[in-house]
Amino acid sequence: MTSANKTPARAARKGSGGITLNDVAKLAGVSAITVSRALNTPAQVSPETLERVRDAVSRTGYVPNLLAGGLASNRSRLVAALIPTIAGSVFLETVQALTDTLAGAGYQLMLGQSGYGGAREDALIDAIVGRRPDGIVLTGIMHSAEGRRRLLASGIPVVETWDLTPTPIDMLVGFSHEKVGAQAAVWLHGKGLRRVGIVSADDHRARLRRSGFETRWRELGAGRVPACLVTAPSTLGNGRAALLDLLAQEPKLDGVFCSSDVLAHGVITEARAQGIDVPGEVAVMGFGNLGFAADVHPALTTVHIDGAAIGTQAARFIVDRTEGRDPGPKVRDIGFSIVERVSA
Repeated sequence: MTSANKTPARAARKGSGGITLNDVAKLAGVSAITVSRALNTPAQVSPETLERVRDAVSRTGYVPNLLAGGLASNRSRLVAALIPTIAGSVFLETVQALTDTLAGAGYQLMLGQSGYGGAREDALIDAIVGRRPDGIVLTGIMHSAEGRRRLLASGIPVVETWDLTPTPIDMLVGFSHEKVGAQAAVWLHGKGLRRVGIVSADDHRARLRRSGFETRWRELGAGRVPACLVTAPSTLGNGRAALLDLLAQEPKLDGVFCSSDVLAHGVITEARAQGIDVPGEVAVMGFGNLGFAADVHPALTTVHIDGAAIGTQAARFIVDRTEGRDPGPKVRDIGFSIVERVSA
């Protein structure tokens, strides 16, 4: 093919450096400054020029260099969020609300998977801070002293979520896991249950719920609480095996409090396999109020957390702080509620 047969868009693609702002400007027949204005402040250019620039962008596949724009404005329009696992459906509402609220304000969300053990958290914090996002959202409380120091020194707005602490790094939206466990104990005790066991994942927040339950159970004078700990993220299979473990510890078991709805579903499944009536012989209570909770048989009694409210408030914290507005109280306790269904 001769150069005379090359279209302007194809000509702009030659070379190994990718399409540049100057390539778009040449194709549109305007200056690079005009292209920049059309992309960043379209109201400053005429409709005709704007249309030419957009056509050139479409034909070349040009993507603006957001890093260069961030350096010029000291804003990245990027918010980073750390979640323990993308397999944890309990966090989906929070991530979706965080994404939607940020997008509505012109920000994008970047997700990092930290795991439940916290071993990767510091490395992720280093990688994220080095990219200078406009905000960082953490699932849970940052426990690493080194991680706290780095976040404080960065000056980046930080929101810790899904927990409460008297010493937040910056801003916080969540609820008390100890109170969840304590209230679950009171609720099950009020149902006349006295031999209740716990199936709990081994992550920090699940341990807090277990501790709150056990402490309140003792205060109610109901005796010991047999427990079975499983790895996080937990599975339905973990719940099935855990019920057998609890029955071996307490053959007259009459109730089970689970650290997740997934575990509770597993307990119910194994109970049916063993011919144990739920809730007639063993009541089962979950945590999370996941989408399937109302549809399992029997429908699952569980603890509801407004994950969407957590995500929305976390996003508002970041946007308000970044745009120079007062975010109001820096700690928000969204609370929780027990949803009574058939299983307990």
